[in-house]
Amino acid sequence: MKIGFFTDTYFPQVSGVSTSIRTLKEQLEKRGHKVYIFTTSDPNATGLEEDIIRMPSVPLISFTDRRIVVRGMWYAYLIAKELELDLIHTHTEFGSGLLGKMVGKKLGIPVIHTYHTMYEDYLHYIAKGKVLRPSHVKYYSRLFTNHTTGVVCPSERVIDTLRSYGVESPMRIIPTGIEIEKFKRPDITQEMCDELRLSLGIRPDQMLLLSLSRISYEKNIQAIIQGFKDILVTFPDARLLVVGKGPYKEDLEELVTDLGLREQVTFTGEVPNDEVAIYYQAADYFVSASTSETQGLTYTEAMAAGTQLVVEGNDYLNNLLDDESLGVTFATDDDFAQSFVDYVNSGIKGNPQVLEEKMYTISADHFGESMLAFYNDMLAYHHEKSLVKEPKKSMKKVKVKLAPALKKVVRKS
Repeated sequence: MKIGFFTDTYFPQVSGVSTSIRTLKEQLEKRGHKVYIFTTSDPNATGLEEDIIRMPSVPLISFTDRRIVVRGMWYAYLIAKELELDLIHTHTEFGSGLLGKMVGKKLGIPVIHTYHTMYEDYLHYIAKGKVLRPSHVKYYSRLFTNHTTGVVCPSERVIDTLRSYGVESPMRIIPTGIEIEKFKRPDITQEMCDELRLSLGIRPDQMLLLSLSRISYEKNIQAIIQGFKDILVTFPDARLLVVGKGPYKEDLEELVTDLGLREQVTFTGEVPNDEVAIYYQAADYFVSASTSETQGLTYTEAMAAGTQLVVEGNDYLNNLLDDESLGVTFATDDDFAQSFVDYVNSGIKGNPQVLEEKMYTISADHFGESMLAFYNDMLAYHHEKSLVKEPKKSMKKVKVKLAPALKKVVRKS
């Protein structure tokens, strides 16, 4: 099978979406399929990139580290036609996603779409939420997805939201898998973790909480910092490590100063991908109060690294953390501190057997197999729809041809 991915976000841009796309590409190619990436131009992309087609783009308003395709439909169509694509998979509702839908329609092939982003959580970035409203998101999301062959939903939250929007296209929940080996890392020793802690001014015997994500308002790291002050009442020697970069970092640093926590909270900035696993393993607990995730790869990455989670719950996470040895969820921001204290005091330790059983569920292999099964189902579905449409077109032509003759008969009678 030859598949074209259409996305406005791809490496060297780093995000959950670009990581998901690369993982899926690797999984499909491992199974003998061919994947081509149709994406944005990028000033940081260097040299020739095999199987990557870059189209003219500009930085996205309010997200200057992201780009959006602005033209290239005919160019993309000619390349897709020459490659003889069997299926198109779009990963954005804008820019290249629209191009992908147009190309798919012109080629007469299925268009699958993954709904990666809950846009209602990001409206404040555009004119402070005064231009785009939730009703606009609902209308456009319904319009876009109802004109695709099928929709991939990373979690229960996404499929429930799209159903509430009135989406009628076939939908299936397929969580993004991760490369387990990149985070399990038996080569990472306790000495390496201790050295990392010491380099950050954190002793090996201190309890370490880890927040790792893009540092933006909707990630709700502010709730973690505020709750952490209450946690220090019970565990005064605890430390919080905030890893990542983003537009809200200065605000969070100011909050830490205002709360008098500069000695207890450390910001590292962004860290290299190949070092992320060490940060997970060096921490005692992974914490998050984000409510904007469609799934959240950092949760499964931390789990694969063997780090217990204390995170704000949703349908996906409540199902993921189905054994307390893996971690717990809490209901609201205000519940974070007490939930964390109660979990630590419970003395529940990680269970290697439970963790091992969970690994396949969150693995890239399972992700690839599930997506390929959906592709095959949607190819069959698209073929069936085409067979139904063809007779209708033929009947329409017959009616058009018969119309003048019928008029003559009516006049004569």
